[in-house]
Order: sequence, then C-alpha cells, then structure tokens
Amino acid sequence: MAQLSDDCFAFGGRLQSLDAALAAIRAGVPCVAGVETVPLWEADGRVLAEDLVAGVDLPPFANSAVDGYAVRLAELGAGALPLVGRAAAGAAAAALTPGTAMRVFTGAPLPEGADTVFMQEDVALGPSGVVLPPGLRVGANTRPAGEDVARGAVAMTAGTVLRPQEVALAAALGCASLEVRRRVRVALFSTGDELVDPPAVPGPAQRWDSNRPLLAALCRRAGAEVTDLGILPDRLEAVAEALGAAAAGGEAGGHDLVLSSGGVSTGDEDHVRAAVERAGRLVFWRIAIKPGRPVALGQLGEAVFLGLPGNPVAAFVTFVRVARPVLDALGGAVPRAVAALPVRAGFSYRKKAGRREYVRVRLDAGMVAHKHAVEGAGIISSLTGADGLVELGDDVTAVAAGDPVGFLPFEGMV
Repeated sequence: MAQLSDDCFAFGGRLQSLDAALAAIRAGVPCVAGVETVPLWEADGRVLAEDLVAGVDLPPFANSAVDGYAVRLAELGAGALPLVGRAAAGAAAAALTPGTAMRVFTGAPLPEGADTVFMQEDVALGPSGVVLPPGLRVGANTRPAGEDVARGAVAMTAGTVLRPQEVALAAALGCASLEVRRRVRVALFSTGDELVDPPAVPGPAQRWDSNRPLLAALCRRAGAEVTDLGILPDRLEAVAEALGAAAAGGEAGGHDLVLSSGGVSTGDEDHVRAAVERAGRLVFWRIAIKPGRPVALGQLGEAVFLGLPGNPVAAFVTFVRVARPVLDALGGAVPRAVAALPVRAGFSYRKKAGRREYVRVRLDAGMVAHKHAVEGAGIISSLTGADGLVELGDDVTAVAAGDPVGFLPFEGMV
C-alpha cells in the first residue's frame, strides 16, 4: 500500500518550487510494505530492511597489517632481538617469548604478547637476530580486533541502498543473506496518438516512442520492477480506465507507482490530469523546473501516480530529479542526494528567476562545462552527447563564461 498523506501537498495554480516538491515527497510518500530474504550474492542494489548489527568484531582478531616482525615494543634495546617462531595468515600463532621477535605475514594473527610490527624492509637481519630501527609507536602496523566494526555496533542502517562495498561488509560479518525491502512495482505507459512502437511504421504525423524505453531503463536502474502498459490513445475514457486498472490489485499484486509520460499539460488532447482526478485524486501539478514544468503527482487507489512531460529530455530530467526520489521513498531507501561538482561554465546563459534550470553539458579535462549546441527538450542527442547537467538555482538569472557552476554527472543520477 502506498497511501499519500492528505496534508503534505498543496495543490493550486502556482508552480511548486523543486525544493518544496521534494520536501513534500519525503514527507508524504510512504514506504511500501513487504520484506524478503535474498542471498548475499543477489543483494546488490536492494534496500536493507533492518539495521545490520555486527555479531562479531571485524577484524575478529588482532592481526598484522604488513609482512614483518612482531615484537613487544617496550622490550626493544640497543641490540638485536632473537628471532623465534613464525606466524602466517590462516594459522594460529604461538605466544611471543619475552625478549624475542617473531616473523609475521600480512593478515596473520598477532602473537599473544606482541603489540607492534616492524615492516620487513625496515629490519636488518644479523647473526644474533633482527635489528629494529627506532621511531615506531606501540601498535604500529597492526589491526586491532574490532578496528573496522565492533561487535554489537550497527554496521549498516535500514534504508541503505546496497552497493558492492556494502555487500562486501556484510560478507565480512558472516552474512549469507540479507533482509531487504521488496522491489517497488511500477506500471509504465505513454500517451499520444502520435506515438507507435518499433517495428511498426509511423504514419505521416507519427513517431516512435522513446520515453517508455528510457523510463523503464531508469526505473530498473533504481531497483524497481516494471510493467509496460504500452501507449494509450488521446481519449479521456481510455486513459482513466487504464489508470484505474493499473492501480488495482492492492498489496497482493497491484502496482505501487503508476508512471506516465505525456498528456499532463493543458492542451485539448492532454487528458492525463483529468483522468487522474476522475480515477483518484491529484495532489500537485506543475513544478518550477526547466525542462519539465508539467509534472503531476496523485493517488490512484493504493498506488501513487506520477505524470512526467512528453518531451524526452524533460522526461529524463524530471525522472532523475522528481521520480527517483519518489521511488526511493516508496522503496524505503534513505534519500540519495547527488552532490554537485564545482566546475567552470564554458558558456553564457540567461534564465528567469523563480525556477530551477538544467543545462546539458559536456565536461572537458580542465573541468569546464560546455553547453550542448542544441537545447530543445526533444533533442535526445543532447543527452547522449552530454556528461551531465549544470544545475542553475531558483535565484540565478545569468551565467557568464568562467563563472563557477554546479555539475551533476549522469552516472550519479542514474
């Protein structure tokens, strides 16, 4: 169930700021129910359902960080220490005899009685043993038990999106499986009589739909399951019926998010907004963002509805800035913020105050962002020919070449 709260969204004629829309999404979009156990090897990209508490120290025992010689530092004198014994990784080490040194290797348990390891390249071997240089502190070149994670500590918090590094940490703590949130189920469709799918041949006034493949790929990269509902015609009854069917089914098998592109503006053939109000309720419409102003969020039965613009670039931008946070909220993920990298503008640009704008750019080796030559919201090659987006804040009205700007790389957003 994904039931939006009634009081977190302000619907009206004014455009919402992007920050206000995102705050409302965080406050009003609930996490879907459902937890499942997955093998550790299949946990990458999933959302951790509960805190992972370390059942052991990591590392589980004190060990050597280098190949070298283990000693008790207080016993060092002016002469050599006799070399007694050997400790290798994977084997238990004998206790260190007082007044001696022991040969140890990386990862080997630190012998009982030893507190410091000298790197082998710093040690001279003589007929009476090892000659150790001065200058080390107690504990040098050792890894104490629990240095990484102490037993009983929270190693990962619920809501963590598991990456390869989190999978590695779970494995090191002995986890064979993890409790994760179930995947968010998304119903996806486009609207428009002008659209067809390959391999159909477009009519004189038609084109192939690129938005559904785009949005399906983005949803899957966000960890969601996607049901393709195809292209809906520009008829209010057909759109309303499809929306109701997509949201039906409840927790047992319905969709958590109904995602559309196109038909959310104010044209005579834009029926999505009216269909949502007929089949459910609309809770906000239009965000002060360019490209992508017509963005609609609503409720359809137990499902959240999100309508994105029909232009491909606008669909992409509003997905990464609005739809991705909705998916994170539904999936129980801690909100993922993409930090803007400081770069220099290699272009001049003017914009209106009061809205967030995104400029498609390619970044050169000198960290200078160059604007794509063609800016239209339907120019898909402006996405394939760019490395990311320069984000211009609501209060910015002009950018001059050389000005510092914030760069959002595509890799971090998708």
